[in-house]
Amino acid sequence: MPGASPRLAQKRAASDVGAMRDRLDSICEQVRRHALSPYCETPVPRLVVATQCAPTSEIATVYEPVTCLILQGTKQVAIGDQVLRYDASSYFVASLDLPAVGRVVEATPDKPYVAAALRLDRAALADLIASMDPAGIGHAPPGDLAGFAVASVTEELVEAWAGLLGLLDRPDDVAMLAPMREREILYRLLQGPLGAQLCAIAQEDSRLSRVRRAILWMHEHFDKMLPTATLAEIAGMSVASFHRHFKAATAMSPLQFQKTLRLLAARRLLAGGSETSRAAYSVGYESASQFSREYARAFGLPPSRDAERLRGAAQVEAAAAWG
Repeated sequence: MPGASPRLAQKRAASDVGAMRDRLDSICEQVRRHALSPYCETPVPRLVVATQCAPTSEIATVYEPVTCLILQGTKQVAIGDQVLRYDASSYFVASLDLPAVGRVVEATPDKPYVAAALRLDRAALADLIASMDPAGIGHAPPGDLAGFAVASVTEELVEAWAGLLGLLDRPDDVAMLAPMREREILYRLLQGPLGAQLCAIAQEDSRLSRVRRAILWMHEHFDKMLPTATLAEIAGMSVASFHRHFKAATAMSPLQFQKTLRLLAARRLLAGGSETSRAAYSVGYESASQFSREYARAFGLPPSRDAERLRGAAQVEAAAAWG
């Protein structure tokens, strides 16, 4: 009958979506049994689970290289001038250490936000890539690679996550099975649309890895503001090429990146009890008043008031930042 095949395909697609949603719901219930606080490190290496019963305010943090899967709820992440929103139909990957502002936007006591995050092991990625057929790795569209992105989940990726998260119920199996389960997740990520991004960060000579060198230097020397020419030299690029690739990878300029790192470092000091002036000088500011102005502009509150809020909301901050 004409038109029957398209209708049948639509029904099958709807059935597949429903089956994946049911699978995610099942994994979500399992994870909630182990998420005893908003942010939980787990016995599985590099695996974190997070939960929230209400939307959160914007939380500024630094993402480590990580992949996040939301099982329920919705999250928004702003990195530089880019804003990404994702839920249980998609996953997030950051392949660089990036300053970010995250917030949970959909969560209720009845349907809390639940997510899992796996810190990316660069050596494990490189080992896996070396054993894969290059044709099996996802290809990026032409242009510069970003250091972060969101993509749609697949049944295969969800099942790989289910295998790793299932170890939360079987702690005696973690030492033997976690490496294999983690490798399966990385394999599925490499097969997907973000595979080229992950492949680039695992290869020492890629442009993304060269940008990473400069980023690591900035993280280690956040109290020093280096000119772009020096950072380009660290990355092994010309100034023009470095600036272009850095902006593509991080959605911000090298100067913006350095300023953000300094302010975030100061914020951690303040949350730990440091005085405003001491925190300012520790991260390289020569003027405490300039620091206070830039801090309030970045985080919405003066340093002392923000520090009080941070000390009372550490778990919530961690849960909103991860996942």
